[in-house]
Amino acid sequence: MNFVRNLTLRQLQIFVVAARHLSYARAAEELHLTPPAVSMQLKQLEDNVGLPLFERMGRGVALTGAGELLVHHALRILGEIKDAEASLQALGGAESGQISVGLVSTAKYFMPRLLAKFAQEHPGVDVQFSVGNRQALLQKLQDNAIDLAIMGRIPQEIDAHGEPMACHPYVLIAPADHPLRDARRFEMHELRHETFLLREEGSGSRRVAEEMFKNHLFTPARTISMGSNETIKQAVMAGMGISLLSLHTLPLELKTDALCLLDVVGTPIERTWYVVNMSAKRLMPAAAKFRAFLLDETAPSLENEFNRHLLNPERQPCPYFVGGKL
Repeated sequence: MNFVRNLTLRQLQIFVVAARHLSYARAAEELHLTPPAVSMQLKQLEDNVGLPLFERMGRGVALTGAGELLVHHALRILGEIKDAEASLQALGGAESGQISVGLVSTAKYFMPRLLAKFAQEHPGVDVQFSVGNRQALLQKLQDNAIDLAIMGRIPQEIDAHGEPMACHPYVLIAPADHPLRDARRFEMHELRHETFLLREEGSGSRRVAEEMFKNHLFTPARTISMGSNETIKQAVMAGMGISLLSLHTLPLELKTDALCLLDVVGTPIERTWYVVNMSAKRLMPAAAKFRAFLLDETAPSLENEFNRHLLNPERQPCPYFVGGKL
């Protein structure tokens, strides 16, 4: 192998995109190339490496062991290049540069509005965001593929720094015609015959629901696992059961009265939104400015949009916030 002599950054860029999609055709579409051009670049990369990076799996491709190893190094190399570019752009101050932000899926319901507001106020800054599960975001932070991550827990698995930016209430949702729709402060025991629709194992929402059951000494009559918030909301509206979901996933359903919130004792369950970055990462001025923007703007924005829907007038604020402030 002689990477310095033969390998190119363009090959690494194409490889990372192809590894993400596991499809040469989709990689070509994203990169505005032809599939043969993508295939040729990846073949040259494999020749340089001396090992196959992809293997055919039916109509698609999968990463080989060498491909899995190289993709993390490639992400780090491209991340360092991006940081070098950002450092040079930083000489022009905080009003220019590029920021990459990773969101857990629940945050995609409110973060785009905040991103749009920031972009309007700072038109010279290019903000890019991607959505993934918690584990994927942790890997992207480690690979230097993103500057910041928005998630519901500060990661203990990696050396990262997080700050609370807003309260994050979880609420029990039910079909709009549920018989307990208008009941106030009733016990969880009243739901003993209900089917609970839960997110998949390992998700943050699932963990909060299981903690709720444990705290109430409650065992649901039946549970069904589903892979997304959207699927759960549609199933609840169809009368399949009830669910515990983030209040921030429900902007349209609450406006249209498509479902209702159940006023169970102990709800809403208060959690916190965090903005996270690697402890060792030096944020460039634009990224630091965006982080400060999130710490200032997220809590007021969410409270203004969602708090009127909460049923409990005695609701206690989440541990990090009082009246929407740190």
